[in-house]
Amino acid sequence: MICTIFKREFLGYFRTPVAYVFLIVFLTASVGLAFFLGNFFKNNAATLESYFLFLPWLFLFFAPAAGMRLWAEEKRSGSIELLFTLPVTTTQAVLGKYLAAWAFLALAVVLSFPMALTVGYLGDPDWGGVLTGYVGAIFMAGAYLGICSLTSALTRNQVISFVISFVVCLVFVFLGWSVFNGALGAVLPVGAVDFVANCGFIPHFDPFMKGIIDPRDVVYFLSVAGITLFINVVVLER
Repeated sequence: MICTIFKREFLGYFRTPVAYVFLIVFLTASVGLAFFLGNFFKNNAATLESYFLFLPWLFLFFAPAAGMRLWAEEKRSGSIELLFTLPVTTTQAVLGKYLAAWAFLALAVVLSFPMALTVGYLGDPDWGGVLTGYVGAIFMAGAYLGICSLTSALTRNQVISFVISFVVCLVFVFLGWSVFNGALGAVLPVGAVDFVANCGFIPHFDPFMKGIIDPRDVVYFLSVAGITLFINVVVLER
């Protein structure tokens, strides 16, 4: 049943022009930031770090946009009652919808592959670092969408779901942002600042950008997704 729901939800993104607009806007924004703010050419380095650098901030907008309809739309239209009359458990429904949204956002990230081809044409990049950057981005997208799926289950209004998701994800980004942690360092001991930083997305994504796959970072992103999905199931069952 998970595969059936996954297929239904994933293909559902492409039944309207919204999905294509989403992909075009995401790619335009991510590539544009890499070129204009990330100084892609001026860095004179065969790397995609300037592209990956902005993804935690872009996901603040695009992950809620991809996840806000998961449950809010089902509640608004009343189709959630029909869904649970089918031989499907709440866990299967949550996983199927979540994996569809994750695959859609992963597709948006992977479609930036012309950037990698450009880097390969202009220089001799570390392809391992490029690959781990994409892997890290997809894991991070999964953590974002776990939060967005949960907030979507808490309301029947997609706009409210988007706003709540944005605020919660923003907290996770700020927790790991060096500027925010620097400010905390003025009032908190080093150990406390390090603990706060380790709760944020950015410190766990940085090693991927540098070509390092640390199991602790993988576990972190999967844990955020897993915990939020567990709560998602509890919310729907109650």
